[in-house]
Amino acid sequence: MALTLSGVTRLLLATHNPGKAREIAALLDGRFEIVTAGELGLPEPEETEATFVGNAVLKARAAAAASGAVALADDSGLSVAALGGAPGVLSARWAGEFKDFAAAMARVEAEWRALAAPDRSAWFTCALAVAWPAGACVAVEGRVDGELVFPGRGGRGFGYDPIFRLPDAELTFGEMDPDVKHAVGHRAAAFSKLKAALF
Repeated sequence: MALTLSGVTRLLLATHNPGKAREIAALLDGRFEIVTAGELGLPEPEETEATFVGNAVLKARAAAAASGAVALADDSGLSVAALGGAPGVLSARWAGEFKDFAAAMARVEAEWRALAAPDRSAWFTCALAVAWPAGACVAVEGRVDGELVFPGRGGRGFGYDPIFRLPDAELTFGEMDPDVKHAVGHRAAAFSKLKAALF
């Protein structure tokens, strides 16, 4: 039998990040009653996988097993061509225990500037995984390509949004209206695949 979210009314978002939770909830179009792992006090599993998809599956399965609910997890991050794809899956870890993304963006800039004539190319990746308590799981991945902007601009997004813009765009993700970002971002690209698979 094919996996589907029809009939599911309550969805657990496997995140402790309020910004990410808001963005995912908006992309779900009010289809579900939403609760987050942070609200339930569920522990955050250690992200030990080498890929975004692997970490999303790990987080979704951990949340579903701990809660008995269908869980949706996201693993996403910024990759910089000149840095060999870093920070990539380590994007959250570059922000440290206290999720200091200002420090993380400063590190990206410092490492990028240390290179001779560095390429500004960068991309955001988002992997989404939905897991059921019995262990079944569906995962998809979306990506958008753009370039680095220094100094960072805007306070509307979260994470690395202020230092990233799409090709030929005036605004960074940190400056964009959230509805516009939802339509063109990496999370939207992943959600279109997830909706095709499960809705």
